[in-house]
Amino acid sequence: MPSKKALSLTAAAAALTLGLTACGGGGAEGGGDGGGEPLQYGYVFPETGDLSHLGPPQISAAKYALSEINDAGGVMGTELPDILSGDEANDAAQANDAAKRLVDQDADIILGAAASGMTQAIMDTVTGAEVVQCSGSNTAPGLAAEDETGYYWRTAPSDTMQGPVLAQKIASDGHQSVAITYRADDYGEGLANATAEALKQNGIEVAYNQGYDPNTANFDSVVSDVAGADADAVVMVSFEEGVQIITGLIESGVGADQMYGTDGLNDETLAEKVDAQDPSTLAGFQGTAPANGQQEFLDGLKSFDQDLEVLQFSGQVYDCGIVTALAAEQAQSTDPTVFVEEMGAVSQEGTECSSFEECRDLIAEGEDIDYQGVSGPINFDQDGNVTSATFQIYGFNDQGEHSQQDEITVDSQA
Repeated sequence: MPSKKALSLTAAAAALTLGLTACGGGGAEGGGDGGGEPLQYGYVFPETGDLSHLGPPQISAAKYALSEINDAGGVMGTELPDILSGDEANDAAQANDAAKRLVDQDADIILGAAASGMTQAIMDTVTGAEVVQCSGSNTAPGLAAEDETGYYWRTAPSDTMQGPVLAQKIASDGHQSVAITYRADDYGEGLANATAEALKQNGIEVAYNQGYDPNTANFDSVVSDVAGADADAVVMVSFEEGVQIITGLIESGVGADQMYGTDGLNDETLAEKVDAQDPSTLAGFQGTAPANGQQEFLDGLKSFDQDLEVLQFSGQVYDCGIVTALAAEQAQSTDPTVFVEEMGAVSQEGTECSSFEECRDLIAEGEDIDYQGVSGPINFDQDGNVTSATFQIYGFNDQGEHSQQDEITVDSQA
């Protein structure tokens, strides 16, 4: 089992790896002359299905990261080939078929899946083949610990970090009782329970905390139960199906300014989806989500893909692309069984750097590096989780316009 202990190969140790045979992916050892096989990326993201709105920002961020790497000369002097695509479609069987296809196409690194449940569907296929998997949006608590191979990593923070941030926001707004409704999957249940526990610790009553089937055709019973709880605030851990719940609650007399969402509803177009004729209907709705990334990165991404509207998790996916490439640079190998050992090392306890080119050049000079991602400092723990993260408080104004209202940084080891 590969160790996730932070390592730093010396030049001599790195040279010894050149005689090893690649396995588990398409990569072979390469040197700075670019003579080895190029590092091959693939992704498993939702191109279709009810979570397809989460696909474009992650796909674009992945392609943007690879373009930045190639603009800097590639990995070990060899440009990266086009990223291989796979559709998770919010369907476990289809997601796993996509992952198998990427493994068969000799992917060394698979970015995704987007949904925590879809990662559970593909993790054994990917990590069992000794291919590195990195997700920028998996937040279900305990997910990284389920992987016993050492090949799974995530740059998105666990929901155990987001729940207290949301609870603190609700407390600061003066609410005394809260109804929580959530999609009945690992993501929904984990974040709902983390939020409920933090609310109770803040002395706030949790009047209702129940899951729902996200694939049901009608959410009237969910709306009735939540409205009937007579709480003064409502938390929804939802994806796009949350639009129907929001609409139903508003029709039941619950104000948008009493509602809170999480990352699944952090959608710049949410107000138009709730009421295209009057987006101001969503005025006052607030929520929490991992921050999308630094403004310079977001400007660059929007220039790279001018049609991009939703930005959620784009920074985290970009960081997956960069940190995995840096691990390969530090290992001087495109073999995932070799560079997986460097994933932790490039994320902490070294000279801070914030771009592939800057970090790559420091590695070439013999420096240990500490990659500072566009979504945060990264700092992987032994399970492949990030230990600190920046969360945004988002909201919608009187015109239904989405904006980031505040940022809060959390360190799980503090």
